[in-house]
This record gives sequence, structure tokens and C-alpha cells, in this order.
Amino acid sequence: MEPQLLYSVTDSVATVVIHHPEKRNAMTAGMWRSLPPLLERLAGDPAVRALVLSGEGGTFCAGADISTLRGSPEEAQRLAVAAEEALAAFPKPTLAAVRGHCVGGGAQLAAACDLRFAEEGALFGVTPAKLGIVYPASSTRRLVSLVGPATAKYLLFSGELIDAERALRTGLADEVLPDGELGKRVAEFTRILTSRSQLTQAAAKEFANGRTDRDAHWAARARESGDTAEGVTAFLERRQPRFGWSVPT
Repeated sequence: MEPQLLYSVTDSVATVVIHHPEKRNAMTAGMWRSLPPLLERLAGDPAVRALVLSGEGGTFCAGADISTLRGSPEEAQRLAVAAEEALAAFPKPTLAAVRGHCVGGGAQLAAACDLRFAEEGALFGVTPAKLGIVYPASSTRRLVSLVGPATAKYLLFSGELIDAERALRTGLADEVLPDGELGKRVAEFTRILTSRSQLTQAAAKEFANGRTDRDAHWAARARESGDTAEGVTAFLERRQPRFGWSVPT
């Protein structure tokens, strides 16, 4: 099978799989290019309420396919940043399910997700210093917002890999699961996500990402949606709420 991004939608969760196992799921130029339109399509699907990004087999993503850097490193970086930004802008909750290596461009993609769950034995690394590449400012800021300036400098200056436990301590991972338990936990957690208010999630995602000019917008959406009334009524009636608001397509 050619290197590509595979996807499926099950129970309101879209799963995107990085598929290039012969090169530890390294991203080719074609794969970088295909991610933004795929995400746009999934974002516009009302059946999708959350997205999981994972890698084929026992590796998340070993970064960019180095052969793509031989021609134009600037173009390769532009493609990677465009894919990263499209993932960060996805309007619904995103979760990276990390097994094995999550390095270079793979770490870039994982950092662009809202959450990162990792399996024990996973290794994370931000490796441009090994190739003499200037890491993009937007990617650097995103990394700093996750792990703080000291750990970001450690990762960027050295290019060294850190294990899942250190990633958890520094904020690069949100949960670390025992071997064999990652898939079960991701399925469990995404079921929780899809049962919650999309209105709350969409507003929280914007605010957490630093948007400061949409308080009135979201207050109006809350008044119009009826989600608050439904949530309170369901709580008092001891039943699951049936939230009606969905991300506009």
C-alpha cells in the first residue's frame, strides 16, 4: 500500500491513521498535502464529534520522510506547518493516540492535537537541531504553551528523545497507559467526549487557544442553543442530556 492517510468514522469519532509502516510512518509530501483537505471534510461532517490521530502498527510517526528534504527544505516545512495548523484549527476535540516513536513532524502533529494519550514505551522528540533546520515560530510557540520554555529549549536544543513518563510530567502527554491498554482508553474517553456539549467544547477550545474577542458570540450561542436548559433538566431528571447544538458546517 502506498504511503497515505487512512480514515474511518465510527460512533461519531473520526480516526485518521498515518500509514507508512516501512518508514515508521514518516510523512511524505503527499501525506502532508492531503491532511488539510481531509480535516476540512471531516470537520464538515455533522456525524463527526471528535477526531483521533494515530499511526499504523507500533509507531505513531517518525517525522517527515527525509527524502522530502533533499529538494526544497523550505517547501517541506511549509507543507508540515500547513498540516499542523489545519489540525490545530479543527473545530472539534482532537486526540493523538501515541505508540512508539513520536518524533519530529510526528511530535508537531501530536502537539497540534488538543490531547495526547501515550502507551508506555512511547518516545517523544523534537529533532530539527539534528538536521540544521530552524523550527517554525508557530510550532515553537505551540510547544512552549504545552511544556513551558525550559522543556521546549531542552527538546529543541538537544533533539534528544524523552520517554512517556517524562512527557507526562512536562505536559507533552496527558495520560500514559500500560502496554495494550491505549486503544481501550482512547475508545472510552472519546465516548465521553461525544456525549458532552459541543457548544461547551467549541467555546472552550477557542478560549484555551488564546482567542479573547468572542465572549459575546459564545454567550449568544449559549442563549440560542438551549443546551444549558437541557443540561440542567437532564441533571435534575438523572438522565443523559440530549444536547442540540453542533459545530456549524
